Amino acid sequence: MLPEPYRLHRRTDFSRTVRQGRRIGRRDLVVHVLLHDDEQASGPIPPIRVGGPHFGLIVSKAVGPAVVRHRVARRLRHICASLTAELPGGADIVIRALPGAADAPSEELLRQLRSGLRKLAIGTDS
Repeated sequence: MLPEPYRLHRRTDFSRTVRQGRRIGRRDLVVHVLLHDDEQASGPIPPIRVGGPHFGLIVSKAVGPAVVRHRVARRLRHICASLTAELPGGADIVIRALPGAADAPSEELLRQLRSGLRKLAIGTDS
């Protein structure tokens, strides 16, 4: 399970990450990443960040019915929880599941996510 401090909740956080961040597509996932620079505040009061990287998931109805979407989301949350120690604390990461994610094994989703993060230059070592 992905602990609370590592989750994106607000719509504005999702939108900012998707619109201003970099993205890369994989077969079953699209990964959006926005790195926050501690010295650069996007407003008069700098946002307070607690924990490490923040993850958000987008699993639309195109992935499948509710049972399938929830299964995909649970698997992605578990994968994100395993990556928190390997990623910089100032990163917002939004993962959009594509329809193929419903049938992809978890190991393949992890491989695709690691590959995307590596290509976006915040990647993981293994």
